[in-house]
Parts: sequence; C-alpha cells; structure tokens
Amino acid sequence: MSDFNFRCEHECRNTCAALTRALQLESSLVRLSEEILNECEDENIKRFLSDLAENSSEQVLSIMKKLNEVRARMQINDNMNDMFN
Repeated sequence: MSDFNFRCEHECRNTCAALTRALQLESSLVRLSEEILNECEDENIKRFLSDLAENSSEQVLSIMKKLNEVRARMQINDNMNDMFN
C-alpha cells in the first residue's frame, strides 16, 4: 500500500479525481519548498530548493491545463447529449 492512500473511484464527472489529487500534492510540494527555502541559509541548497519549487509550479500549471481540457471535453459531451435528447 502506498503512503498516499489514493484510490480512484472512476466516477469522473467534469473533473478527474487522480488529477485533482496530483494537483493538491504538487501544490503542497511548492509550499513546502518555499517554506524550507525561507529557512535555509545555505545558498547551494537554496538554489536547489528554488529549482524544485519552480519545477513543481510548472507541474501545477500542467495539471491545471489538463483538468481544464477534461472539463471542456465533458462539457462538449454534455452539450452533444443534450442536442440528441
């Protein structure tokens, strides 16, 4: 069993539980890196943590983009279903 205790219920409706959970975790990583960065006095470690925070921030944006795509696709599907019902 993993430390994350995530189990997808596969009931995605205008969102994705897995992507939403990934977004939460990546956002937490950004906040953690920034908190540690504020406390750190070693410039080498600070640069490394800054890079980690930047990479996680990019991942957050990527996940958000994919979630928006999922929502748009579901909305299109809903609109098409409404047209035929």
